[in-house]
Amino acid sequence: MPAANAPVSVLGLGLMGSALAAALIKAGHPTTVWNRTAGKTGPLVAQGASPAATAQEAIAAGPLVVVCLTTNDGVRALLAPEADTLAGRTVVNLTNGTPGQARELSDWAAAHGITYIDGGIMAVPQMIATPGAYILYSGTDEAAYETHRPTLEALAGTKWVGKDPGLAALYDLSLLTGMYGMVMGVVQAYALIGSAGVPAHEFAPLLKDWVNAMTDGLVPGMAEALDSGQHLTDVSSLEINQAALPNFLTAYAQAGISDELFAPLQSLLDRSITEGHAADGLSRLATLLKKN
Repeated sequence: MPAANAPVSVLGLGLMGSALAAALIKAGHPTTVWNRTAGKTGPLVAQGASPAATAQEAIAAGPLVVVCLTTNDGVRALLAPEADTLAGRTVVNLTNGTPGQARELSDWAAAHGITYIDGGIMAVPQMIATPGAYILYSGTDEAAYETHRPTLEALAGTKWVGKDPGLAALYDLSLLTGMYGMVMGVVQAYALIGSAGVPAHEFAPLLKDWVNAMTDGLVPGMAEALDSGQHLTDVSSLEINQAALPNFLTAYAQAGISDELFAPLQSLLDRSITEGHAADGLSRLATLLKKN
């Protein structure tokens, strides 16, 4: 188990990487930072970080290397030339990516004697090191995660999701999918109500309460239906939703706003009826999205 003030190296100092490094510094960890644009190290050095002139120098500074870049392609390009220096160390990759990329990076790391842990940050930079933030982790070496967990807890709450290296990214993207779906609905709602000149701030409390009320029941209810395979409903059937959706699309057209966010739902609802699911609830749509 590392000491409470175990050293950490942070590669990548964008908004999120800088927030991670600042949290480590504040928690008392000797923190070495590196970024391709060296000027980004300045604010962190002022907080107590040690700047590294090269990625190799940063990696060599401690046993734990946290990486937070823009894309996972950038991670592989950055780490590959430093494989020898990374050998025997643990890399925690907090770069947003896909499950496949995480598994590929894990395989590459294992082939070079590097312990790899993938992570998905469920927070914006301003939330780092606050109670509402957490980070999902996965990887083949759970013991390494447990070893470094006290250090990682300086960043946010920690949630281990499994030994498949791709699981953290899968959970991350699934949660973000739910968020983006909600955002699309909120965006469309504001566009529609705004077409009549209603101020967004006036409509916001109604929309917030409605969305909260619906998700409180919808999310666990769909989970129960999907796990049990029982999709029949007496609340809001797919047949009812199929009949209602054209009203939305017509209203959008009459209001002079695009239907491109919602129009694809019509074909999915139509298919649900064609395939015999008219009496089922909306949870059935999740099964129809699966490709053979």
